[in-house]
Amino acid sequence: MDPTATRTLGKSGVKVTQLGMGTAPFGELFQNVPVGQALATVDAAWDAGIRYYDSAPWYGLGMAEHRLGSGLQTRPRGEFVISTKVGRWLSPVPDLASRNTQPMWKGGLPFNVNFDYGYDGIMRSVEQSYARLGLSKIDLLIIHDLDFQYHGTETKVSARMAQLYTSGWRALEELKRSGVIGGIGAGINEGDMIPRFLDSVDVDFFLVALPYTLMDQEVLDRELPACEKRDVGIVIGAVFASGILATGPVPGAKYRYRDPTPEEMDKAGRIQKVCQSHGVPIAAAALQSTLGHPSVAAVIPGALTPDHIRANVASFRHPIPAGLWSDLKSEGLLRRDAPTP
Repeated sequence: MDPTATRTLGKSGVKVTQLGMGTAPFGELFQNVPVGQALATVDAAWDAGIRYYDSAPWYGLGMAEHRLGSGLQTRPRGEFVISTKVGRWLSPVPDLASRNTQPMWKGGLPFNVNFDYGYDGIMRSVEQSYARLGLSKIDLLIIHDLDFQYHGTETKVSARMAQLYTSGWRALEELKRSGVIGGIGAGINEGDMIPRFLDSVDVDFFLVALPYTLMDQEVLDRELPACEKRDVGIVIGAVFASGILATGPVPGAKYRYRDPTPEEMDKAGRIQKVCQSHGVPIAAAALQSTLGHPSVAAVIPGALTPDHIRANVASFRHPIPAGLWSDLKSEGLLRRDAPTP
């Protein structure tokens, strides 16, 4: 597959390269990342023809946006697409002892996180993102982490959803109507949240982090058919399912941001064995598999180094025979109704 080919992202009309780049690692996700390394990774992505970049205030508490913006500031603004996220705004921490501990960020910047899906909170978040990125345009805004993973209970999720559709959605509509942004999306960690968003607000696309990968296709039951019916696009975020589909079931591999169970390790091993029988790296199959769905416009794996970019591009270009997909289906490792490239 050609990583530089573009697809239109749902109703937004925004065209993105099929292979994009996520920047959560730039926020020092579980390990420190020198700024020079981050900027070299952006350069490698640009040199490879990648023109879609995703970030968020949450990633390193502003650090990822700073680094991405620095890496792109000399590039022609009309030649790339940036998405970032709303739902959190950051406040400075004068006394580091009072900083909210965020264990997933090894480093990051000295700020605290404030969840806010209301009108003022979204506008504040967007203004802060513009300042951190240092760019004249943000193409896509994504409602971030409005789900049970981050808010815990039905009462809290319902309250946040009500805040969004009675207040915050007006801000997003104003930004889109005025041309400040080109499209509105929602980030999804849990497939069940897709129908709730579709019933509440008129999103252009979803950034699906976990429920649709080579390991998981449960959203084919009702969520993705509903998106296809409404011309709602899909970007796949955690295409490697947090790592196990990039490395295979090696010691230390992660699945859904945690240690995999023995059953999950076994499934990944069986997928890898089928891939190997066709001379295909498991990472190549993982990167390409979801792009068979007509609603999916791009995959955006994160990268820590220029070598990661080059490896992703090579995997994306790796030829995959149709027999690999049919073998995965016949062995019950991929749903029979899963569309493939």
